Amino acid sequence: MRQLAERPEDVPAVFADRFNSGDPAALAEVYEDDGMLVLGGPLTGEAAHAANARLQGLGVPITVRPRHVHANGDLALLIVDWSIEGTGPDGEPVAIRGTATDVARRGPDGYWRYAIDNPFGVEDFEGP
Repeated sequence: MRQLAERPEDVPAVFADRFNSGDPAALAEVYEDDGMLVLGGPLTGEAAHAANARLQGLGVPITVRPRHVHANGDLALLIVDWSIEGTGPDGEPVAIRGTATDVARRGPDGYWRYAIDNPFGVEDFEGP
């Protein structure tokens, strides 16, 4: 499993690696302690981690393609195309995709984590 990102452009790949590991605790480490996940509304803490765990529970890998990374000091804006596509554990097809608008911040330990993860950008989320 990848270590946390040392550069802002690496945050999406670290997220994908940890998402695909199926380990919700490992995925939670990609977020600041008070980081926000926007899925149907702003979620923080355990609610955010539970929402990510539900997506991980689909058992389908995520792929990410960073489109833009704009860093300014310890903050970065990331625009990332992503998809979760495959066959779920129930044998049904899964096809979820979006373009994320994310904010990452470099912490005191030098690693970059999500401060705000908005996976659907301007779109509304409807899913698991």
